[in-house]
This record gives sequence, structure tokens and C-alpha cells, in this order.
Amino acid sequence: MLQYQIIPVTAFQQNCSIVWCDETMQAAVIDPGGDLDRLLAEAQRRGLTLTQIWLTHAHIDHAGGTAELAQDLKLPIIGPHPADQFWIDGLPEQSKMFGFPPSEAFTPTRWLFDGDTVTVGHCTLKVRHCPGHTPGHVVFHSRETGRAFVGDVLFAGSIGRTDFPQGDQDTLIASIVQRLWPMGDETVFIPGHGPESTFGQERKTNPYVRGT
Repeated sequence: MLQYQIIPVTAFQQNCSIVWCDETMQAAVIDPGGDLDRLLAEAQRRGLTLTQIWLTHAHIDHAGGTAELAQDLKLPIIGPHPADQFWIDGLPEQSKMFGFPPSEAFTPTRWLFDGDTVTVGHCTLKVRHCPGHTPGHVVFHSRETGRAFVGDVLFAGSIGRTDFPQGDQDTLIASIVQRLWPMGDETVFIPGHGPESTFGQERKTNPYVRGT
């Protein structure tokens, strides 16, 4: 069964998640934006073996620590969708712009596309391409646990910003309605910032997507 621990990282309090198979204790890190010492300490405390990095998208608070972590532990980088290549290439400039530690660009070991799967230990999650916040944003859905790791697509009471390059609000809303809602109202989602919620709750109360 898939387990996870949310660890807010960086000054932006981005919800990095360590996800692991409780049978093998193999783990993946979703969106290691920074504070790698905290992530590694938590993995060690739980007796986890980090085997890969999964990225929802390539904004600095989600991907800033990726190159360093991959190099230090010889981990493959899985995701995001190739439409985010320009954001990856811009990580060094992003780090300067937002006052983050220096960050290197990288080439993912494997790009992700809609309908792909990722596996850690005995646990498999489905990948959905959800553009709008960034063009290459993806989310990870664990049907067996009823959990979705959605990055900055959707938040409790809000949605991702669309005023960055190649962001688009209509595209984002379409991604939410067409790709997230079919996962089921009862699905709990882990957003890139802030508290967890369910898709059903957001369909009822979120002013951006209420009634969709």
C-alpha cells in the first residue's frame, strides 16, 4: 500500500511529498524544491530507500533541488511533460529571481505523458497531463489509496496561477474538470501548497470550479 509524508519546503512552503511502498520501503520524492537535508533526514528516519524523483512541473519551488538530489543519490528524474522544458532550462534564472539557492537545469531521465504510469515498489500511480498552470504540468493518481498529488493545478479553495509564461486559465479549468473530477469526489488531493481537500469539496465550494 502506498504511504506518504508531506514536508513543506522552501520559503514558499511547497508541499514536497515522500511517497513509498510499505512492503518494499522503496520511496520516491515528489517535487523536491529545496531543503534537501530535511527530506533526506525524514527518509532516513522512516527507513526508506529513495529510488527516484517525480516532478509535477518545473517551477523553482517544486524543482529547485532536483538536479542536486539526482546527482548526489544517482536518482532518475521522472517527469514532468516535455512542454515544461523551457521552465527547466530557466531554473538557474528562476533561482536568482526568487532568492533561492543556486539551481541547475537538467534533462529528465523520462518525460511523462497523459495516461502513463509510474511505479515505486509494488505501487503504481497513473499520470494525467494537466496543463494550464504550466504547459507541462502532470499529476499522479493512486486509485488504490484514493489520493492524487496535483502540484499547483488545484488548491483548497483556489486554483493555480495562470499569469506565468504559457499559463492559461481556461486550459487549467478544463484540466481540472476533464482530468481530475473523473477520479471521484471522494479522492483526497495533496496540493502544492496548503491543506489537503477532496475533489467533491472543491466542486461544492471552490469559487473557481464550483458546480463544474
